[in-house]
Amino acid sequence: MIQEERIQPLNSNSLQNGKYVLYWMQASQRVECNHALEYSVQMGRKYDLPVLVYFGLTDDFPEANERSYSFLLEGLRHLELSLQNMNIQLIVHQENPSRGAIRMADDCALLVVDRDYLRLQRLWRNHVAASVRCPVIQVESNVIVPVETASPKEEYTAGTFRPKISRELDRFLDSIAQDKPSVQSSWDFPTLNLKDPNRILKGLNVDRSVAKVNWIRGGYDEARKKLNGFISSKLDQFDEIRNDPAKQGLSEMSPYLHFGQISPLEIALEVLESGSEGTEAYLEELIVRRELSMNFVFYNPQYDSIGCLPDWARSTLQKHASDRREYVYSVEQFENAETHDPYWNAAQIEMVKTGKMHGYMRMYWGKKILEWSKKPSEAYATALYLNNKYELDGRDPNGYAGIAWCFGKHDRAWKERPIFGKVRYMNARGLERKFDIERYVQRVA
Repeated sequence: MIQEERIQPLNSNSLQNGKYVLYWMQASQRVECNHALEYSVQMGRKYDLPVLVYFGLTDDFPEANERSYSFLLEGLRHLELSLQNMNIQLIVHQENPSRGAIRMADDCALLVVDRDYLRLQRLWRNHVAASVRCPVIQVESNVIVPVETASPKEEYTAGTFRPKISRELDRFLDSIAQDKPSVQSSWDFPTLNLKDPNRILKGLNVDRSVAKVNWIRGGYDEARKKLNGFISSKLDQFDEIRNDPAKQGLSEMSPYLHFGQISPLEIALEVLESGSEGTEAYLEELIVRRELSMNFVFYNPQYDSIGCLPDWARSTLQKHASDRREYVYSVEQFENAETHDPYWNAAQIEMVKTGKMHGYMRMYWGKKILEWSKKPSEAYATALYLNNKYELDGRDPNGYAGIAWCFGKHDRAWKERPIFGKVRYMNARGLERKFDIERYVQRVA
């Protein structure tokens, strides 16, 4: 079932006498549990038309690099094979996605697009909707509850957001069918050869300074392997060990969710079906915390600057901006993990080497950048730069919300202190008291 709240017309155009239904796939790079794809198939059946899927591979997406493109291309190869099993062609062109979607829409009756939340991605969709003759229908498939349905405004904290989204969950935690088109496409559009992702990667004009990683591979099948392993061996202890960086107790789903290679709905339904003791704690992270980040970037146009912070956080940080810092590091020193703190250095090294930092350490990492930078605004820019450059799930609502949290977003005021003002403080002694932090340092090394 596709709930009507997931379906949003982006223009008021009339159905065209086209040759196919076009699904411009950008955010939900998968076949499985994809509401936008299922809607496209339903429309193809309704109008007796084949379905085509288009993906625009732009090589100038802001802050993306070889690491992120490699993961994306691995996922596209699996996607192509899955669509072939449905008698649907995947057309991948190396071009600006909105420009390609406009060109492909010339011969389509209806254009369907999935949903994303960041500024550029929303601009792409609005530009296409204003430039084509056919209807453009946006179908939400990357959250459990559509953003506007969960809340009509920006939420202050998880505490204000949780009861609102919880009221909607029973209705949206519902699996969907995966039908095949009734009409098979007779077109054979030219497309990139995805059988050799490395060859395509070499042909892209992308930042090569951040190399791909080998411990994780992109694609739905790989996501399922990790999810199955997590549910069978780690979920029961998730609430107990999720915050311990010395233990590898996380699901590693965030890179796959970032690229839309697996659905949060599929993950949630699998976790619920497991009946595990860790279900409630995991769904808090997957649904409440993750979708709070979508709420944040959707309703707050300053999500990528310090201006996004609540008034109390900005004023208290400004009040203490000139406080004396015991240590001050440059962006280059942060990037090269050249601080006095072995725990912070380990977290930075983990991110640079693997593209993934433990969630608890990312909080500590961000707090210390604030403490060791000349100004809060400089610290904010440094944290965003490093996170978006090295994390596989960088340039993501979760990443923007996570950085903002380190500076007071989605939190309350605490006891006032130097540098931080009333923003929550973290220190190395807390890590030593709670965890075997030396074990974490050794694991990273």
